Amino acid sequence: MRIAIVGPAFPYKGGGAQHTTELAHRLAAAGHTVRIETWRAQYPGFLYPGRQTIEEPEGEPFPNTGRDLDWRRPDGWFRVGRALRSADLVVLSVLSPVQVPSYLGILTGIGGKARTVALCHNVLPHERKPYDVPLMKKLLGRVDGVLVHSAQQADLARGLTARPIRTAEMPAHLPRADSLLARTPAVSRAEHVEGARRPERSEDGHHREPGGVGGRPPTRKRLLFFGIVRPYKGLDILLRALAKGPEDVSLTVAGEFWGGLDETRALIGELGLNARVDLRPGYVPASEMPALFASADALVLPYRTATASQNVWIAHEHGLPVIATTVGGFPDQVRDGVDGLLVGPEDVSSLADAIRRFYAPGEPERLRSQVRPVDHGPLWDAYVAELTSS
Repeated sequence: MRIAIVGPAFPYKGGGAQHTTELAHRLAAAGHTVRIETWRAQYPGFLYPGRQTIEEPEGEPFPNTGRDLDWRRPDGWFRVGRALRSADLVVLSVLSPVQVPSYLGILTGIGGKARTVALCHNVLPHERKPYDVPLMKKLLGRVDGVLVHSAQQADLARGLTARPIRTAEMPAHLPRADSLLARTPAVSRAEHVEGARRPERSEDGHHREPGGVGGRPPTRKRLLFFGIVRPYKGLDILLRALAKGPEDVSLTVAGEFWGGLDETRALIGELGLNARVDLRPGYVPASEMPALFASADALVLPYRTATASQNVWIAHEHGLPVIATTVGGFPDQVRDGVDGLLVGPEDVSSLADAIRRFYAPGEPERLRSQVRPVDHGPLWDAYVAELTSS
């Protein structure tokens, strides 16, 4: 089958670009002829306040990639669409309603000559604008099918379109920890993380790590919040819980701040956490993840809402248990009391209690010993099959 994927790819950064690229590789490995169409310029700067591109690829770029799309050139959208008329399947990777005008231009160029699927990472944004619903209704009404990543997202899509909707769990699309470590420069951030550890695996697939008593890594009394910081991800809830929890536990916050740092810094000061919170604003390259995750005891995901997230898989790939809220796919990814802890969303007291329970004697080591990275090969096989039959 001749398949075109329209979506972000290197030099664009982040999960969307990584997913597009990994999907192209998986489809090609399944025997399809694949092309990615991506952007020279994806968004105007005011719509995305963070850094949009990176210099070094995170993973292997897909060789057959065109970069003819530009948000400033609607005529180019139509031309790309016309060029895709010979495809058997055109996949539109939807991360934001902001993409809809360009996708409508591409669909006009295709003119119904190829089957089209909207692959929705989020059917609607967590933080919505008045134009989000009408734009997504327009797009989902124009494609031949829709693929989403959860039952909740499928229900949301059904409220916007009568087109066929299929659901597939989103598999991991980040480089494995071992490959990241292999690409990390000899003089790296790891040298600046006191006692940074490299995860190893025992024969049964569980993580085991050097150091500490009996081969166990030392507990660092440090938690990690990782990824772009937006209101729905609940960093403010975590900070309040940290203030109510054990006084010897600290927190690293690593990622881009969507709305700037002032509000977070003010809250940290108000809660008296200046000495316990390390802010590392800015995009975290994949090559820096091993050292960052090695410096923490657990990843905390205090989200108010969620759909599909890669962060649990990332933590498990680096040997970390996860403390998460019971939203989105987290209850399916985190085994409560086995390789992490689950709490209700927007509940400061429950999250503070979870932090206390996590640091009970021997508990970090017990939870870490049960962390087992998922084999995403079968998940990718099912995902590719669902997409190509959409």
